[in-house]
Amino acid sequence: MKDLTVAEVRLTPILVADPPLLNTQGVHQPYTPRLIVEVVTAGGVTGVGETYGDTEYLELARSFARRLPGHPVSDLNGLLALAGALPLDGHRTDGSVDVGGLRGVRTADKLRLSVVSGFEVACLDALGRTLGMPVHALLGGKVRDRVEYSAYLFYRWAAHPGGEAAAGDDWGAALDPDGIVDQARRFAADHGFGSFKLKGGVFPPEEEVAAVRALAEAFPGRPLRLDPNGAWSVETSLKVADELRDVLEYLEDPTTGTPAMAEVAARAGGLPLATNMCVTTFPEIAEAFTAGAVQVLLSDHHYWGGLRNTQQLAAVCRAFGVGVSMHSNTHLGVSLAAMTHVAATVPGLEHACDTHYPWQAEDVLTERIAFLDGAVTVPDAPGLGVTLDRDRLDALHRRWLADDGSMRDRDDAAAMRRADPRWKTPSVPRW
Repeated sequence: MKDLTVAEVRLTPILVADPPLLNTQGVHQPYTPRLIVEVVTAGGVTGVGETYGDTEYLELARSFARRLPGHPVSDLNGLLALAGALPLDGHRTDGSVDVGGLRGVRTADKLRLSVVSGFEVACLDALGRTLGMPVHALLGGKVRDRVEYSAYLFYRWAAHPGGEAAAGDDWGAALDPDGIVDQARRFAADHGFGSFKLKGGVFPPEEEVAAVRALAEAFPGRPLRLDPNGAWSVETSLKVADELRDVLEYLEDPTTGTPAMAEVAARAGGLPLATNMCVTTFPEIAEAFTAGAVQVLLSDHHYWGGLRNTQQLAAVCRAFGVGVSMHSNTHLGVSLAAMTHVAATVPGLEHACDTHYPWQAEDVLTERIAFLDGAVTVPDAPGLGVTLDRDRLDALHRRWLADDGSMRDRDDAAAMRRADPRWKTPSVPRW
């Protein structure tokens, strides 16, 4: 067998074109930072992973990469141990909520897990390529051949402030119910999506209720979701729940914090609540689940610590009778492949997973991952089953090198201030 120890680690920070998608914090910047992780074994096999490219994650990833040579790619528990020793001097880990990045609380463990996740995926990819096995087989085997994804609908502008249009972005504006329905129709036509999630918290709740109602009329019987990212009060959340209970699959993070979510859940007349904000670490599970605050948990392998931790999280959810699906932030094909492999191994995955991927016209793969009838076929090729396009990767890295630093950290509020200099991050509840 080829030598499985790590001989080299390559980190490539990149900037990827992003459309002007709106949320309660502001608007996406013209470019979003991502980090491509490559782990090269002594046997000459390269595995690839993807994670956040923001400055603090990049700094920690560089520190972690220096510790990895000589480590076997098969020793995934050892990866977590190495990550646990990462120094966090100068990094904020006070348990406050990272509202701007919409990634939940900021703790030392979570910051380390957010870094190690990309390396774990790269190691699994390298191990699978060496053994001739797909990643899902290394995770215990797939229980489904297709993973269903949901169309991710956004209120959005036609172009960024200043008139910049993201590469390949011909979607135009969507600022009212008709615009949202048109967007959904295109997602259905282009990718076959059969469920739809609207990012809310942008306009007053009654306007977003009208948009969901318009979707329900255009797509009768289809699963619909609304996610205002914790922008509403308990009473506003209950009002929306009452108005949309008959058409929503679930209401995602209508309000902020486990106690408020629990109150909404208790009074929402049976409408399930989902979260990727109030439960984003293992220590938060006990309070939320025993309080009945969450009925569907949206995992994200990027900040839960990788694919194996995602499986462990899904097992905990099954034990408590909580449904599970997957959260998505702006990501490329490497992350979509990783999501698909782990989702293929999770029993009882009854809700379509989120994905931003159709919004990203740029990628680092030689071949884009395709959605057929709203689903991705689970690859059976060795590793993740994807191949890096070196030219594309280099071009996006050159963009990162040329940036003056203004795009190297996600900041939706700063992007909004280009359109409205008076804009401040709204306090919650916003309504």
